[in-house]
Amino acid sequence: MIEQNGDSTKNQPNEATRDYLRDYDLTQPLVSSGGLRHSLTSYGDPHFSLFLRKVFIKALGYSDDALSRPIIGIINTYSGYNPCHGNVPQLIEAAKRGIQLSGGLAIEFPTISLHESFSSPTSMFLRNLMSMDTEEMIRAQPMDACITIGGCDKTVPAQLMGSISADKPVVPLLTGPMMPGNNRGERIGACTDCRNNWARYRAGEIDIEDIVNINEELAPTIGTCGVMGTASTMACVMAALGLVPLKGGASAPAVSSSRIRIGEDSGRLAVDVALHKRTLQDVLSKESFYNAITVIQAIGGSTNAVIHLLAIVNRHPKLCGVITLETFNEIGKKVPLLIDLKPSGDNYMTDFHNAGGMLALMHTLRPLLHLSAMTLTGQTLGEVLDSTPFKPFPYSRQIVHELSEPLHPSSSLQFLYGNLAPNGAVIKASASKYKNLLSHAGPAVVFNGSEDLARRLDDPDLPVTKNSVLVLRQIGPVGNPGMPEAGMIPIPRKLAAQGIQDMLRISDGRMSGTAGGTIILHVSPESALPDSPLAVVQDNDVIVLDTEQGTLRLEISDEELSARVASRGVELELDRVRSQPSHVANTRQTTRGYRGLYQRHVNQAHEGADFDFMTASAFT
Repeated sequence: MIEQNGDSTKNQPNEATRDYLRDYDLTQPLVSSGGLRHSLTSYGDPHFSLFLRKVFIKALGYSDDALSRPIIGIINTYSGYNPCHGNVPQLIEAAKRGIQLSGGLAIEFPTISLHESFSSPTSMFLRNLMSMDTEEMIRAQPMDACITIGGCDKTVPAQLMGSISADKPVVPLLTGPMMPGNNRGERIGACTDCRNNWARYRAGEIDIEDIVNINEELAPTIGTCGVMGTASTMACVMAALGLVPLKGGASAPAVSSSRIRIGEDSGRLAVDVALHKRTLQDVLSKESFYNAITVIQAIGGSTNAVIHLLAIVNRHPKLCGVITLETFNEIGKKVPLLIDLKPSGDNYMTDFHNAGGMLALMHTLRPLLHLSAMTLTGQTLGEVLDSTPFKPFPYSRQIVHELSEPLHPSSSLQFLYGNLAPNGAVIKASASKYKNLLSHAGPAVVFNGSEDLARRLDDPDLPVTKNSVLVLRQIGPVGNPGMPEAGMIPIPRKLAAQGIQDMLRISDGRMSGTAGGTIILHVSPESALPDSPLAVVQDNDVIVLDTEQGTLRLEISDEELSARVASRGVELELDRVRSQPSHVANTRQTTRGYRGLYQRHVNQAHEGADFDFMTASAFT
C-alpha cells in the first residue's frame, strides 16, 4: 500500500513489472522476443521452460528488473595456457561497464581458448572445433548480442566463423599486441625475432648464454605477437571489415589504457547492435572482404590470413564461393606494400599504433577501398573515415608509406598455379630474403613428413646446395591434421654455417605469419590425397618458380606426371585392402574421435580448411 494525494490505493505494477508478469499468463502464447526468452530449453512447455530458467538464474542474485534488460553475452577466453589473452579479465570488466552504462545486462561465459604454442599438434587443428563451440554457445544461450574476446592466431577467425553462422548480433573485442623487449640495447619481439635468433643459434652465430637471455625478452608482456604475424593481420582484417574501431581497435597494446577503453566502447556498441538486431550477415558484403584483402596485401599480412578469410567468407550464406584465391591475386596486383613492420620490414605493432594504426592506413588506402561497405556501427566505411580524419606526420610516414612510395610495388602475397599446384599455392614475396629466388629453378630435395625432415635435414651428407629446392610433404590439412606451421623449413645446418639465410622451400603446410623467407605454402591438392602432384615429386626433379608469371611447375612431361600419379593410386589401393592400412588416405576412414572427424571432413587450403559440413553451401 502507498499513499497518493492522501488517498490509500493499491500499488499498481509498473511497465517492467507488467512485462515480466506476462511470462506467467498461460492464456497467451509465449513469444520469444528477446532476453531470457531466446533459445528456450525444450521441455514441451515454453512457459515452464522460461519459469525454470528464471528459477536458476535468480540463484545468482538477479532481479526481474535486471533480467528485463537487453542481455549481452561476453565470451571469456581467459586461460592459464594463453598469455595472448592475459588481459581478458580486465577487458570483461570494461565491456561490462559499457554494457551497464547503456542499459544492458552483461553475462559472461566460457568457450575454448587456443594458443599457438600450447596446442598439439597445432592450434589450426582446433580452429574449426572452436568455431563450432562459439556458434553453438551463442545460439544455445539466451542473449540479444554477444561480445567475443579473442586475440591469438586462430581464436579470432574461429570466433568470426562461428558468429557468422550463429547469425546473432556480435561485437568482436581484440586483446591487442604485446610490447617489444630488449636484448643488449636492441629491440626484439615475438615472434619474428624468435625465429631469426633461433636460426642464428643453429648456425653457431650466438651461444647458449645469448639464446637464454633472448628467450626472456622476446615476450616481455601479455598480448599477441608484436609483429605483423597472423594475430596482428587478423586484427587489421577485423578493422578493415568494419568490425572493430579504426582508431586503436587493431593496434592498441594489450597492456594499455586505450585497450581497456576500447573494451568499454565495445560494451556500448553491443547494446546498440542488440537493439537494432544488426548481425554480421547483415553487415558483411563482398565489398567488405575486398577491403580486407586490400589491407592484407598492404600490410604484408600473414599467409594464414588467406586460409582464414576463405573459411570466414564461406560461412556467409550470401557470399559462399564468391571470394577465391584469384580474388586475392587480382586485388594484389593493384595494392602495394605500405607498412614497414616485421617480417616484411623492420618495426613492431607498437610503432604501427603510434603512427596512427589502421586509421592512418585506411586513409592512405582510401582510393583503393570500397567506401560503401557497411560497418558494425551502422555507418558506411566512407562515413567512418569522414568522421575520423587523420593528418599524417613525419613519423607516421616512416611506418605507413604513401601509395606513391611503397616498400614493395604490389602483391606482397602472390598466388601460384601450375602442374605442381593445380588448385593454387601462396608465397609471401615481400618477405623473401633473397629476391632472386622469386624466379628460380633448382633440383628438389624431398622430405616425407616432419619426422623425416628432423632426421635428415642436418645430416652432413645430405645432397643439398644453396640452389636446391627443399620440399616437405605430408603436412597438409589431412596428412598432418591442422597443417602445422612447419613450412618454414630450416636452412640445413651445413649451409647455414656458410652464411646461407634463404632457400626456395615448398610444402602443403603453413608457416607462422611472423616468419620470412622464399617459402611456398598451402600447395593444393595436398600430398595426402590420391591425385596430388606434390606427392610424386622425386629427388632431383627440377622445380621452376616464376612469381612474375604466377607459376609453379615440376619440369617433367604431362605423361610422366600422370603415370606417377596413377602408379601411386595403385599403391594406395593395395594399402587400402590390407588388414591394417598405413596411409592416412585410408586410415582416416576408421580413425576415432575428433581427429577422425577432422581428417574425413576438412576441405583443402584453397577452400579455407573448414569442415565441409560447416560451410554455408554444405547442404544447398
